[in-house]
Parts: sequence; C-alpha cells; structure tokens
Amino acid sequence: MKKGICVVLAALVMLSAVLCGCGQESKDLVTVRLNEVTHSVFYAPQYVAMELGFFAEEGIAIELTNGGGADKVMTAVVSGQSDIGLAGPEACIYIYNQGKEDYPRIFAQLTKRDGSFLIGRTDEDFSWENLRGKTIIGGRKGGMPEMTLEYVMKQNGVVPHVDAVVDTSVQFNMMAGAFTGGQGDYVALFEPAATEVIEAGQGYLLCSIGEESGEIPYTAYFASQTYLQENSDIVAGFCRALHKAMTWIESHTDEEVAQVMLPQFPDTDLGVLTEVTARHRAIDAWNTGLVMKQASLERLEAVMTEAGELTEAEWVDFDALVDNSWAEAVQ
Repeated sequence: MKKGICVVLAALVMLSAVLCGCGQESKDLVTVRLNEVTHSVFYAPQYVAMELGFFAEEGIAIELTNGGGADKVMTAVVSGQSDIGLAGPEACIYIYNQGKEDYPRIFAQLTKRDGSFLIGRTDEDFSWENLRGKTIIGGRKGGMPEMTLEYVMKQNGVVPHVDAVVDTSVQFNMMAGAFTGGQGDYVALFEPAATEVIEAGQGYLLCSIGEESGEIPYTAYFASQTYLQENSDIVAGFCRALHKAMTWIESHTDEEVAQVMLPQFPDTDLGVLTEVTARHRAIDAWNTGLVMKQASLERLEAVMTEAGELTEAEWVDFDALVDNSWAEAVQ
C-alpha cells in the first residue's frame, strides 16, 4: 500500500510538472547548452530540475550533451560549443594554468564526494589489501575518478602502480563495457552503470569510494568569464532552479525522485533507479547548497598534487577560479 501511494504521489508531481511546462511553452525560453561529464544519477538534482520544469520556470531550456569526460567537457566550453560545463573542478585548474585569458570560472558546486563505487568480480570480504597484484580500471589519467581512487588506495596502504595496476587507458564511458568484457580485476563505476553490472551478475559492489575519500568538490558547474558576464540573469536562474531541485529531493522519497528522473534513464528499471538514488543519498553525495568552500578546493588541489598532476606552485587562488555570488544568492 505504501509503495502504491508513493507511486501515485510521484505521478501527481510529474503531472504537475507537465502542466507547468505547458504553461511555459507560451514564453520565450533561452536555450542553455549544458555539457555534462557523464549521464549519471549522481547528478539527480539537475535531472529533477529539468523534469519538474524548474529550469523552464526560470525561462531556461536545457540542451543537454554528454561530454564523456571532463577534458571533453572543457574543450566544448572553451571552444564555445557549450555554454556551461558540469565536470570535475580539476578541469578548470588545468585550463587556468595554461594561461588562457577567458578561462572558465566555477559558479556552483553540485556534488561533494566521489560518486563512484568499486566493483569486483567476486563477492569477497573486501579489504584494500585485496588489490595488491591486481588491475583496477580507474578512468582517465588526471581525471577526478582516477585521482580519488589512487588517493584512497594510498590512504589504505596500497601504492598505485607499485602494489597494484591502475589502468587509465579506458575511456570513461567505456569502463563498464571493458570490465564486463573481461578487462581488469576491479573497476570504479558511476551509477547507474555500477548497479546494471551488478544486476546482470557480472560484478559485485565492494565499497563506496566517496565514503572512503571524504568530502571533496567533485563536480561543479563552470562557464567562460564572458558568458558569466553577459548572461548573469540566466546563471542566476540556473542556480535557483538547481537549488529548488535540491530542496525538493530532501523532502521526497527515493522512489519519488527515481520516478521523476525515469525519462532521463529510459533503459533503466524504476527499481534500479530507486536503489541507486538511495545509495547516493546514503553517502551524502550532493552538496548542501551550491557554494564551493575554499577549504574544499584546497583539499582537491592537495589530492591533485599527491597524484603528481599539480605542483604547489600551480595551486590556483580561490577567488580567481570561483565566483560564489550566484550560489550565495539562493542559499
């Protein structure tokens, strides 16, 4: 009975969003070309804002593109192919250190820890010591998934590339396929890919890398300084829509959230989406509000430095890289 009530409530919410969207059709919406690093339930607030019409209420029509990696997202933003990027802040640090004049600035933080899960081939009593002598598919070298994985391994006494191999040759959106195809002993996967591998009987969930790593500014929104200056009202509306979605998620069940996101994941079962949503809520994946803290960025830079991708001399001044003005306005 309880489950039936939840489904009915979620259906009513979606109907309300559709009616709201119909009302918006009479208005001129500004198209925002948003490029996301991957399509994952990890970014639930974004999809809730899209599906419940929160962006439309702000006069925004989202044109969503899956970049398939932070480097590709950044390339799209810098080249002007996309207006806003959603990816790891490390991409902004890299481009800043290249000396580009109109370098992108971060204006909102969406997630506050790694959203990937370590998947293994056997249902083992997991210990990080089990990785010794094994190969882990970890993602692109210098990307947040790979750097956070290696950070956690080191914290647990397993030295990457010495005690275990971290395979960085597989493209981000191909990692699940490589693992199910027989490559590697372990893989770090985002959702819903992780649960789909598990549901197919091709892997076992061993741990949350985000729980192990602690809080870190894992995924953020950024845009060129020119775009931010010329479209301040749009960026403000964008942040208001996201904040409204975050608040909505806090007061609704995992199944209701999953029901709303279902159109974004048409090939994923509602039960799987509900389970995945619950998993992300359990690890406290989403940022509280949209503001990025200086201490969080510095921790990210420390992780990058430990990974050998950044020197202390290349640490970026917080105020040069981050503009919290729009995020603070919706707190």
